[in-house]
Amino acid sequence: MRTLPRSLCWLAMGGLACGLGWPTLLAADTLEPIVVGYLGMERPDDREPLSVLDPVLDDDGVQGARLGISDNNASAQFLGQEFLLHEAQVAQGDDIDEALESLVEQGVEWIVSGLPGEALSELMAHPARGERVVFNARAPDDELRGEACHPQLYHTTPSRRMLADALAQFLGFKQWDRWALVYGNTEEDRILADVLRAAAERYGHRIVGDRQWPHDPMARRAEGGFHAIQREIPVFVQDLPEHDVLVIADETDYFGEYFPYQTWTPRQVVGTQGLIATPWHRAHESWGAVQLQRRFEELAERWMTPRDFSAWLAVRSLGEAAARTGSVERETILDYMLSEEFELAGYLGLPVSYRTWNHQLRQPILITGPRMVASVSPQEGYLHSRTPLDSLGADEGESTCRF
Repeated sequence: MRTLPRSLCWLAMGGLACGLGWPTLLAADTLEPIVVGYLGMERPDDREPLSVLDPVLDDDGVQGARLGISDNNASAQFLGQEFLLHEAQVAQGDDIDEALESLVEQGVEWIVSGLPGEALSELMAHPARGERVVFNARAPDDELRGEACHPQLYHTTPSRRMLADALAQFLGFKQWDRWALVYGNTEEDRILADVLRAAAERYGHRIVGDRQWPHDPMARRAEGGFHAIQREIPVFVQDLPEHDVLVIADETDYFGEYFPYQTWTPRQVVGTQGLIATPWHRAHESWGAVQLQRRFEELAERWMTPRDFSAWLAVRSLGEAAARTGSVERETILDYMLSEEFELAGYLGLPVSYRTWNHQLRQPILITGPRMVASVSPQEGYLHSRTPLDSLGADEGESTCRF
């Protein structure tokens, strides 16, 4: 065994200097390729972005997996390793059977999921999956990290609770402790509203009043334009008690963007619109993030989205574990990923790693406006005996996950 030269180590780690020796193999010792599959779901035909400024993306998520494969292979070629990617898409409302079986037939042993929660649960229960490990790069459902967790399921996208905790910590730092809550009439928004209520209680905030937005998602452009919105929204919120911030829970993005600058009193809008908590943002450029942003733009010819970033983290987790162990064996890779030695440079200021109790990737969360990063959580003063990152989301002692 010999160690990877420092110049190549720098390239492989995406700019993070290496202090550890990477095991390398001679060319004759080339190993079996690590075959990754990306399983996504097509965008609904009747769903358009709220703003004409937002692009209509048909490759959200999968482009991150493609970049992850490219980044992995940049160093894998010196280690006798190779990463391959196969892709499959599920139409809205269709079963995953055909797409999953096509990936299995192509030799896929690791799956990156771009599926929503219900379809992901179907994937985990599907007999064709076998013992294949799945990385959840889309679904924020807390139950997938709790009572519905699975030993072969890993999460590189943050949960709703992690995002809510990150936002609540920042609002606590600002001492904006009185919240007024407006949530949509979808099931996802009702769930998120409950998560936000719990985060408020956890961090000493108080929800002084709440309202449910009365319109259906597909009626978002039927309110009569900005003149009607300008009259309607102030009336909708005018009788809310005095508050510091207006918190919006609108995961489907059908009404929340109307609220900034339209409130009865001059208050910040935060939550899923306005000031948001997100794992990635196009304005993020600290800790070498510009390098990742530029590589992604060259590949995809667009900005990197949070789903792209989560898929990239999933593929890079495999690349990091395989490189550090010098192995492509499943159990060796998984053992290392769950060990205290595993750290992945995620361009977020702190290295990311997996929680052993529910397989959630612990990671910093960006607090951003539309065009600028305002802060990064965990905030100063929110401590934890293991790592401040574990102050975001369900801690080990309160987790309902039982493998």
